[in-house]
Amino acid sequence: MVDIDAAGGLATGGLIAGAVEKPTGKAGEHHAGTCSDCGEPTTGNFCANCGQPTHVHRSLLHLGEELLHGVMHFDARIWRTLPLLLLNPSRLTREWIAGARTRYVSPLAIFLFTVFLMFFLLSFSGSQVIQTESLEERIADARTGVAELQTSIIAAEARAVAGEPGAEGALAGMRAGLAASQSQLASLEAARTAGPRADGLTQGSWQASVADAVHDGNVTIGFGDKKLQEKILHKLANPDFALYKIQQTLYKFAFLLVPLSIPFVWLLFAWKRGFTWYDHGVFVLYSLTFMAILSMTLIALDAFAGTGKDWRAMAGGTIGGLLTLTVPVHMFAQLRGTYGLSIFSALWRTVALLIFSFLVVVFFILGIIVLGLTS
Repeated sequence: MVDIDAAGGLATGGLIAGAVEKPTGKAGEHHAGTCSDCGEPTTGNFCANCGQPTHVHRSLLHLGEELLHGVMHFDARIWRTLPLLLLNPSRLTREWIAGARTRYVSPLAIFLFTVFLMFFLLSFSGSQVIQTESLEERIADARTGVAELQTSIIAAEARAVAGEPGAEGALAGMRAGLAASQSQLASLEAARTAGPRADGLTQGSWQASVADAVHDGNVTIGFGDKKLQEKILHKLANPDFALYKIQQTLYKFAFLLVPLSIPFVWLLFAWKRGFTWYDHGVFVLYSLTFMAILSMTLIALDAFAGTGKDWRAMAGGTIGGLLTLTVPVHMFAQLRGTYGLSIFSALWRTVALLIFSFLVVVFFILGIIVLGLTS
């Protein structure tokens, strides 16, 4: 089911993206005279004083066109921007920084709309964002795990009898793991024969596991006061609602990835002159937009692969893996071309930026989870 908040967020993102763009293109047939907005004399398709088109449309068709442009930000520039963003990001970044901006969608506008579009598409999956196996698949996996641990324990016992150093400690750890796995298997098998739950959750689902862990007191919160901890536990007791809150917080604060990322890009060039914070900001916006487009592609592939056909799952997984490998390639190409780097300079900066990006994403996700569960 489509999330109404996400749909509203998509429209908001499109309108914000449109608001930060300057009008370009044709305004229709020129009407000589004065500007209908500021009253200045006009000689072309636009007022030289305020930029207002000299021909103001009043047809119902144009109203629909304005709606489409405002929400979808749909004009010719997107078809010049997207191919460069995907295939030649360094040229796009370099030309925008150099001032060739009329022909392209601005980095801020395309970032805002793409991010809101991504979360809009995610809203279709609802709580299925977390992909889990069926109860029968989980039981089969648990049985396989128990069997593998039992085999490993037999081999560890033989090493312990032979007096191998450290064998006793490893054996004790394996036995503890076996006990936990057997307990998990028993719980899953009991869930298969149990009747409907009073809370309406599906037996054996991850939601039921989280709710049971909270109710049994097996979940502890290691920060905040008692009131805050109780608030988090209360939300975790309803996992679907907790996931919904986290999703809402995620798309509302996704823009924070930009200010969090810019300092790390600056750090890579702190000793090089000629680059400003603005340049790094443009680089980050276009790079994050590419990541959002890649994420949407992977979401679509995941939906395609999950339709039940083995060949679809194999094809989707292969293509998804190949697309994931484009991340360092895209980052390397954008770094080298934008900043005019040698191959070696671009390589080590790509590795460093990948590490920085991982750290930013980890801390960002942790912050979003805490904020989502405490808001």
